[in-house]
Order: sequence, then structure tokens, then C-alpha cells
Amino acid sequence: MKKINQIYVNGAFITPHGTETFDLISPTTNEKLGEVTLGDEMDTHIAVQAAKEVFKTFSKTSKEERIAYLQKLHQAVSKREEELIAIMVEEYGGTYQFCQASVHIAIAAFPTMIETLQNYDFAKTVGQSQVRMESLGVVGIITPWNASNGFICSKLATAIAAGCTVVIKPSEMSAQQTQLIAACFHEAGLPKGLFNIVNGLGNVVGAAITNHPDIAKISFTGSTAVGKMIAKGAVDTMKRVTLELGGKSPNIILDDADFETVIPMAIYGAYMNSGQACIAPTRLLVPASKLDQINALAQATIAHVKVGNPADPDTHVGPMVSRKQYERVQQFIQIGLDEGATLLTGGLGKPAGLEKGNFVQATIFTNVRNDMRIAQEEIFGPVLSIIPYQNDEDAISIANDTTYGLAAYISSPDLARANRIASQIDAGSICINGFKHDPQAPFGGFKQSGIGREFGTYGLDAYLEPKAILS
Repeated sequence: MKKINQIYVNGAFITPHGTETFDLISPTTNEKLGEVTLGDEMDTHIAVQAAKEVFKTFSKTSKEERIAYLQKLHQAVSKREEELIAIMVEEYGGTYQFCQASVHIAIAAFPTMIETLQNYDFAKTVGQSQVRMESLGVVGIITPWNASNGFICSKLATAIAAGCTVVIKPSEMSAQQTQLIAACFHEAGLPKGLFNIVNGLGNVVGAAITNHPDIAKISFTGSTAVGKMIAKGAVDTMKRVTLELGGKSPNIILDDADFETVIPMAIYGAYMNSGQACIAPTRLLVPASKLDQINALAQATIAHVKVGNPADPDTHVGPMVSRKQYERVQQFIQIGLDEGATLLTGGLGKPAGLEKGNFVQATIFTNVRNDMRIAQEEIFGPVLSIIPYQNDEDAISIANDTTYGLAAYISSPDLARANRIASQIDAGSICINGFKHDPQAPFGGFKQSGIGREFGTYGLDAYLEPKAILS
């Protein structure tokens, strides 16, 4: 059993002041993997002070110096790629397919930000004024459990590019992953205090970061409910916030699409990261006249969806991260049944032979109305709702009839038609004909899917404050 009893502050692994421990439980077997000692308010304060002190000099570094640090981070993380994948599979229960892709994105965060930084101008002439983009200060980074190191790497890379220093609060459920990434960062030999990592609970360390007067900005990825709490707390000290929150993404299949191709792709997409993904297209909008054909294709596809051991390369759906998350998904499947949606496949209970872990059957409801809770609320599990629509205008109306607006997807061979529809969808990212990732494009949400954007120049701008100098 692994014991993690150190946090990373001011360039060293140290014993935290906090003494509370948290059990790390395998999602695959529900056996105890280890335990982590959690930091507290005092640990958070010490970390903030370390970050505040080094900010005085780091904020004055040149673009070339920051690029050199990003290169060192890239080298250090790249060397541990297979370890990072393995520990993510073990601790989080993510499928090997997903964890491999997630670690690749984490590693790529550094060269991607280097490219952004090389082309970024920190001083511009606007009108008759000189505008300088200046480092905000100490940034509080708060990350979730569903792609922990990926979020840590992308946010840290952006902060360094901006000349900011950071205090990171990862999910306590990701402690083994965090310990490994911290070791990578330590090896990179960054200035002491530039990054600090404090394991801890959201209502302790997260709250301390939110309320600390020396934190200038918070970058948070997680649920909309927690994001609202952070925003309310941050306003007291006028912290800048970037909030990437929940989603209930529509996947619009237009009537001219090749159903034989796009329906299987839509189902596998809905089950990305075992359904524990804010961008997962969990509302499948299809022409009502083709519903029977699409139902048949969905049933045929589900026969090839493997739910099982996340370490197996051919597994598509692994366990939910915790018993609590498993129970939440079960509750929503029951809600779907109670609401009168047609259960096409899957349902309540665990798949045969997988009773020990937090496994959910790959579930599809069809003939779903968009006002049903299973169509409106983020389930965060392998549950797909097929929603029929009458025409393009109806599809657009259904797609936008949600409190969320993170991502959307459209399938059609007619790109002009697909782009017309995309222009009318309230979502921060819209993929046409497939699932795409552009690390230079802005990522974030409309409505209750968040505030601000990450990645590329849009993400870098959010860590900087414009200063106009009129002479």
C-alpha cells in the first residue's frame, strides 16, 4: 500500500501541517491502493507565500527564459510517459486508450505553449497608447479527477508563459498521479516557489485558495456547482477567474449524413473517458423519420462496446471513479426509466463478471424528450440519450435548450449546411464531422459551462493584465 505524506512547496517535498488522511480506492476492484495526507489552510498559506516571493523576480523574466523552463518541463514529463499512463489507469480507472491520449495531451501542452509564446507580443501600440500585457500574480489552479495531469500541465504551461507563479490543488482522488507529475516538475529544476502543489479537500485547501488575498487569479476545471462557489468567493478580492465547467453536449446528425458511419462514431464518442467527460456528446439528436434505423444501428454498435478492465487496450468503458459516482449514474438510469424514456440497451446494475468494481452498463435511452432530466443534467457516465427532431430549426432549438454550452458536434457531408447550423449553436467549441482537438483554439463554454477561455493566445491573455501607457 502506498502512503503519500508529502506536499510540494518552495522547491521541495515537505511534510504538511495537515494531518487528515484520505483513502485511495481502486475503481476497478474497490480495494485500497493507499492513502494520502491532506494539506490544510496553513499549508496553503505557506505555498502562497512561496509563490508570491518568487513572483517578484519570475514576472520579470524574458520570453526566452520562460521558453527554456517550458522545454525543461517537456523533457522531464516526456521521459515518464508510460509511468504516467499506468498510474492513471490504476488510480483513476480510465481506459488505456483514454489515458494514453490524455498523457499525450499533457506532454504536448509545453511545446504548444512554447509556440504560442514565441508568437505573442507583450507590448502593443493601440491608438496613441502603448499597451503592456503584464503578469497577473499568483494563480490558484484547481483541477478535477477525470484528467488530472492533463489539466495541471496545460494550466501550469500557460501560467509560466505569462510569468505567473502557481499554487495547485489537485483532486485528492488523484494523489498518486499528482505525486508523479510533481516529481517530473521537480526534475525540471524550476525556480523555487514557482509551482507549489498542496493535496487537500475542496472545502479546505480549495476554499483557502479562493479566499486568499494574495491569489490574483483562479483557474478551475470541474463542476458547475463548485465553479459557482468559487466565483462567489473570488469576487470579495476581485480575483480573475477562468472556469471550465460542465456540459450536456448535443451531437446533431443531419438527415444527409452516412448513418452507418456516424452513429457508431457518435456512440463511441459519448462513451469517451467512460462518459466522465464534460465535452462528451451525450445528447444524440437524430431525424425523427430515421429513428428506427438509428436505433437498430445503435444496438448493433453497442454489441462491440467493451466494458471491462481499463488496462486492456481494447476496453472502451472502464469503471466510474468512485462508488459515489457509480451510484449517481445508477440514480440517473432509474430517473430515465421513471421519466418514460425507452431503454434501448444497458440499464441498472453492473455487467456480469464485473461486480467488484464501479462498472456501469453501457446504456442508451431512445425517444428521449429534451425536457427530461436525463437530457438536461450532466450524468458523467456511459449514458446516451437519443432525441428525435423534426427539421434543422428544431434540431437547433433542442441543441440550445440547455443551461450548458461547452461543446457541440454536427455530422453532414454538406459543409456549408453544417457551418450554418454551427453558427446558430450556443457552444464554445463545435466539431464538424468527427472529434477534433486544436490546442491553439480557445476552449471554454457559453452559459453555465463557464467563464473565459483556455489554450493558445486566448488562454494566455487570461493570465495577463493589460496596462495602457499614454504619453
